[in-house]
Amino acid sequence: MDPVRAVVAVRTLLDLLHREAPASEFERVVADARAEGAGPALLAEIEAAQGTALRLRDILQERRRREAELAALNRTAGDLAALRDPDLVLQAIVNRARSLLDTDTAYISLHDPAAGDTYLRVTAGSISTRFQRLRLALGEGIGGLVAALGTPYVTSDYFADERFRHTHVIDAGVREEGLVAMLAVPLRVGDTVIGVLFASDRRPRVFRPTEVSLLTSFAAHAAVAIDTANLLEETRATLAELAEANTRAREHNAAIERAAAAHDRFTGLVLAGAGVDDVVRAVADVVGGDATLLLGDTADDGADAPGGGRGDPGFAADFAAARAQARASGRGARVRSVHVVPVAAGTERLGLLVLHGAEDRKDFEASDTRILERAAMIIALLLLFRRSVAEAEHRLRGELLHEILSGNVRDRAALADRAARLGADLSRPHVAVVVDVPDADRSRLASAVAHLAATAPGLAGAVDGRTVLLLPGTRASEVARRVVSELGTAVGRTATAGSAGPARGVDEIADAYAQAGRCLDALYALGRRGEGASADELGFMGLLLSGSKDVGGFVRRTIGPLLDYDRDRRAELTRTVAAYFACGRSLTRTREVLHVHINTVTQRLERVAGLLGPNWRDPERELQIRLALHLRTMVPEDRGAPGAEGRHRSTS
Repeated sequence: MDPVRAVVAVRTLLDLLHREAPASEFERVVADARAEGAGPALLAEIEAAQGTALRLRDILQERRRREAELAALNRTAGDLAALRDPDLVLQAIVNRARSLLDTDTAYISLHDPAAGDTYLRVTAGSISTRFQRLRLALGEGIGGLVAALGTPYVTSDYFADERFRHTHVIDAGVREEGLVAMLAVPLRVGDTVIGVLFASDRRPRVFRPTEVSLLTSFAAHAAVAIDTANLLEETRATLAELAEANTRAREHNAAIERAAAAHDRFTGLVLAGAGVDDVVRAVADVVGGDATLLLGDTADDGADAPGGGRGDPGFAADFAAARAQARASGRGARVRSVHVVPVAAGTERLGLLVLHGAEDRKDFEASDTRILERAAMIIALLLLFRRSVAEAEHRLRGELLHEILSGNVRDRAALADRAARLGADLSRPHVAVVVDVPDADRSRLASAVAHLAATAPGLAGAVDGRTVLLLPGTRASEVARRVVSELGTAVGRTATAGSAGPARGVDEIADAYAQAGRCLDALYALGRRGEGASADELGFMGLLLSGSKDVGGFVRRTIGPLLDYDRDRRAELTRTVAAYFACGRSLTRTREVLHVHINTVTQRLERVAGLLGPNWRDPERELQIRLALHLRTMVPEDRGAPGAEGRHRSTS
């Protein structure tokens, strides 16, 4: 026997133990010795050393696993001790039990003293509703047996195990859940079993004694945590009852102080220049709950429940009943937790002040209702003042816009100064929009137009019988589409808008207004009702409508991609398209004119489709493209293709 080789083999095995290597590497030590020609005696010694090393490896792994389990158990006990809510405690127990034993499911059954049986209280990993609703009489099933005897129970195959009493109901639930192997341990507080903790798999499994011991230890900690949480819950309930009595006394005193403070607060807000929203928020602060102000049609048409009432099926009915009572009496009304107070000026109903979410207040008295009514009066005054200001401002904006577009402006500086005081800076680029909303309610349309102009900020009014807006912006098409969308939504009708711009100064704005009007007429002529667009988007029709006759811009918008492609690659797509149309779309004649192979013509036309879109040969697109090709001969190269610097070849 070679002692050196034996020492090397042993040292290798020790090194593998130290590195926690897999079993295959231990086997390799013997295989290497055999390959190196070791004699029978040496091989026997190495195999014996290998067997000892593998046993040591298994022992070390088992101890490490046990240490990890105990550490996890200690951490779990600490976590459970920190929980105070019984439901959270129960859920944490089944989650940790499932994790500790690496099972498919874990669940707890608790004793029901009233019914005299046990029921599944909480589960983790369960998928069957029938299983989750199981109830077990004492002695029935594994859970009933463990609850009755107070000892753990293990089975590797539930349905093959005849040591406990099977029932059809329990077996049906277990079968639907798909459970096979089960480990159940009692949850014991003193001498009383309060429930059973289960860990189950959906495949056959033999639970080791160490796993039974681990779950039993965990169940002991869990039972203490459950009992502690229940005691804390009972204590909290008692304290809550005492606190409620104390709170009622304090709230009664606070109601008196609140009524006195409300008057001072609302008055102070108005004197400080506060708005309606500030008063509504103050109502919520003073009275409690959520306050909402419904104005105009929203208050009249019985819209959805306001604010936080959405989603509460009973709130809508309470709101409707309280609203009906308030309108009939002209004063505040309450239905359960919903309070509705009319906001009115004389006989004119301006809206409703709605309060909800104060259902926890048991002392909501007449003084609180009077606070709401006083707040409603102040809100009515603010609404009347705001409406007067808005009407005056809208009138000023309309008059100013009419002067700008009249074309008879003598003092442009004074006009610009008046516009600036209304928030409209005429030196900035603006877009003129002429909009038509047939069959719209005039007052609603005027209100929506005024709001849109005021928030932009811009100007709006009726000019020559048309609704006109002057809004800041540089992209006329986008502004037109926004106007169509917002006004259409506000008045509930289809809006159509033509726009032009950007324009600066009085003269440019007047020209843009005229062009926007022509654009609106063109939209109707083209059958594009309900759209918003500028002349730039109307193709050759827009070119005819445009006051500037931007031929170069039309050429760029229509065939710009072809011009850029030819410029960058010294290609002849533009020439090919011109020849193709000139030859009546005949590929053969186009090939002859261009003196190229027919495949070249086909490839070029495919490239054109990629640049201009697959519909470039549609009749309307063809007309625009052919017009652009002809107009291109009239446009300087630097306008037809920015940056080309005269490098184009004429390809028409």
